[in-house]
Amino acid sequence: TKGFEIGSGFDGVKSLRGSQHNDMFYKKKDGSLGTKTNNSGGIQGGISNGEPIVFRIAFKPPSTIGADQATCDFTGSDTTLAAKGRHDPCVVPRAVSIVETMTALVVADAALIQLGREKAAEKYDVVGKVKKQGVKRSNGEVVSANGASEQSAKKQKE
Repeated sequence: TKGFEIGSGFDGVKSLRGSQHNDMFYKKKDGSLGTKTNNSGGIQGGISNGEPIVFRIAFKPPSTIGADQATCDFTGSDTTLAAKGRHDPCVVPRAVSIVETMTALVVADAALIQLGREKAAEKYDVVGKVKKQGVKRSNGEVVSANGASEQSAKKQKE
């Protein structure tokens, strides 16, 4: 891998000023929040902002090839590098599965970290310090400021 970029990536660094690169939030027609440009590629400060996550990866061609290549040894004397064994002429078939797998692992890791935060917030009663009206989980359950979920509150009333 020779390059990894998120959102506008290297082009954004070259051509955009900070004020142009900002992904300012706005209210969409459906009432949800989003960014106007997604220059950040869905990641701001290492956290998903809810927009599609966009990244690109650049691979260099394999340098170990079937043709002999001129080089030098540790003493500086001219020699020839002649690769032996099986060497793939193209990394693309393996690259796709590697990128997909690493992406899935990173997303799963982030989801588990968030789940851990939610559980810790419930256990140590810190949800209210984060958000007064409660936190909506991915399963739709809302945890109130005192750490109780709506479902457990309903059970206590019954």
